[in-house]
Order: sequence, then structure tokens, then C-alpha cells
Amino acid sequence: MKELVEYIARSLVNDPESVEVTEEQDEEGSIVLKLKVAEDDKGRVIGKQGRIAQAIRTLIRVKAAKAQTKATLEIL
Repeated sequence: MKELVEYIARSLVNDPESVEVTEEQDEEGSIVLKLKVAEDDKGRVIGKQGRIAQAIRTLIRVKAAKAQTKATLEIL
């Protein structure tokens, strides 16, 4: 899942070198993906009214469901 988020984010931003994705487990056992991009690129990743961010979160949930786990995305 980390690779998927990284690929999507790098495709959207102007500065792909600044994209960082970390994957952590929370206390409930679900996966938390933290996406960090350059300050100027946050709007590109979030999108108008949060549509792009919501689409990325939907893709992550689908992939997590196939792996029988839960996953969330935090944009920092």
C-alpha cells in the first residue's frame, strides 16, 4: 500500500522528490499511512473539496480489505 500511495502522490505533485510515505501499525492492528509532501503541493494532493484525498483513501481501503485489514491515510 505504501508503494501505491507514493506512486499516486509523485504523479500529482510538482516536486516528486519531496514525497515521503511512512507506514505504521496502530494499537488496534490497522495500518496508518502518513503522506508528507512539500507545502506548495498539499493542495494538489488534497484536491478541490478534498476529492483527490478521498479517492486515494478509497483506493487504500479497497486494497486493505483485500488484505483483510484496515488502513487509513494521514496527509501531513
